[in-house]
Amino acid sequence: MTRRKRRYVVPGVENEMKAFKATVMKGEGYVVDPNQPDDVKYEVAKELGVPLQPGYNGDLNTESAGHIGGKIGGAMVREMVRLAQEQLTNREQS
Repeated sequence: MTRRKRRYVVPGVENEMKAFKATVMKGEGYVVDPNQPDDVKYEVAKELGVPLQPGYNGDLNTESAGHIGGKIGGAMVREMVRLAQEQLTNREQS
């Protein structure tokens, strides 16, 4: 099975989203290669005790995969909400 292609609503933001993921996950205490921020999933998996390996992971159950993605995505969403709240506060003070 091939990996699905991610599509962002705003065209051309792929590099910015990778940089954002790297920044957020560094803030969470993970070692992140800025050139390969998606590889942080292996560090998260190891921390959670999930046997994620590069390549085929067909024997990995959905719940385990969700724990990895949830930890990464949850951190990113929390940071996006924090940034939006900060912008709204700044706008109200102007």
